[in-house]
Amino acid sequence: MDEVSPGPSRAGGFRWEQPELLRRRTSVKWRAYPSDVLPVWVAEMDCVLAPPVARALGEAVALGDTGYPAGGGYVEALAGFARARWGWDGVTAERAVHVPDVMRGVVEVLGLVTVPGDRVVVNCPVYPPFYAFVRNSGRTVVEAPLGPDGRIDVAALTQAFRGATAGGRRAAYLLCSPHNPTGTVHRRDELEAVADLAETFGVRVVADEIHAPLVHGGAAFVPYLSVRGAERGFSLMSASKAWNLAGLPAAVALAGEAAGRDLARIPPEVAEGVSHFGVIAHTAALRDGAAWLDGLLAALADNRALFTRLLAEHLPALHQRPGAGTYLAWLDCRDAGLGDDPAAVFLERGRVALTGGLPFGTGGAGHARLNLATSPQLITEAVRRMATAL
Repeated sequence: MDEVSPGPSRAGGFRWEQPELLRRRTSVKWRAYPSDVLPVWVAEMDCVLAPPVARALGEAVALGDTGYPAGGGYVEALAGFARARWGWDGVTAERAVHVPDVMRGVVEVLGLVTVPGDRVVVNCPVYPPFYAFVRNSGRTVVEAPLGPDGRIDVAALTQAFRGATAGGRRAAYLLCSPHNPTGTVHRRDELEAVADLAETFGVRVVADEIHAPLVHGGAAFVPYLSVRGAERGFSLMSASKAWNLAGLPAAVALAGEAAGRDLARIPPEVAEGVSHFGVIAHTAALRDGAAWLDGLLAALADNRALFTRLLAEHLPALHQRPGAGTYLAWLDCRDAGLGDDPAAVFLERGRVALTGGLPFGTGGAGHARLNLATSPQLITEAVRRMATAL
């Protein structure tokens, strides 16, 4: 395979970090495996920090501004971003609460509308922490598998809602939008069908929309709370994934027009646990980082095209249906004869780390997830190693 360089800076100062510098990072992506393993697994990006975020954090350090967060700057920045990016005016201070991160926010919201023993519906295969956090909160996961096209299957969702609410129990639906790992971006008509079903069965919808800024290819992200019938729903949003801020966690829980009183019941100590540096970083990203995000999206488009070409040339037994959201590739490896956990084979034989599909629930066996948010050089090397493993 030809050598591919990381490439120059793009719009807003976006650029991939030089591969030789990545090993100096101490985050989980680069420290979970031995140094001979190439990591393309966890959702961290191999990019240089967005300049507006770096400036904001540098100024805070210089001022010794390391106390507790205060004010509504994060919500205001999110409202401005949502208005400019999605044409949506639904982010309001009256129906917004700071939470430490998206998944802890999900648990807090589920605690408002369900009790231990209640059921929470998910569309599998789906982000593994959905299972762990729901179960650790004392709720039971009910799966509603995606359809063969990777989209929401209304018939499966109807069956799941009916079972989850049997006997008059309360239930919730944890929606992943855009969907992780498939990259599916739900259409407005699909979300309206979800809202109609939720009202019919009395199910409360909680949408994890952390990947919302990472939509490409002409697709349009539709905030769940913007659709007809979603007034009793909730959303969790964050700049974490789009600006690579997992180490500076912060998120915002949003309520639909008829759910504000529910959201107001989140205990004040939840918001007090939010990282001040996280709020500073996320506010700067949403307020001043749009040009950098555009540079990222352009670089990811190039990476998807490169990966699709390399897959066809060197790994024709692997299949993918490229999604319009996230920076993740969901690989169907079943024709390659690698068993239920192909990621283990790629790790052992090729020294390349992907995320195995089994923890994503039903539909994950024989699959693996690959992170495309890295330099073209490392994508090329990852495919070379995977081909060697076969």
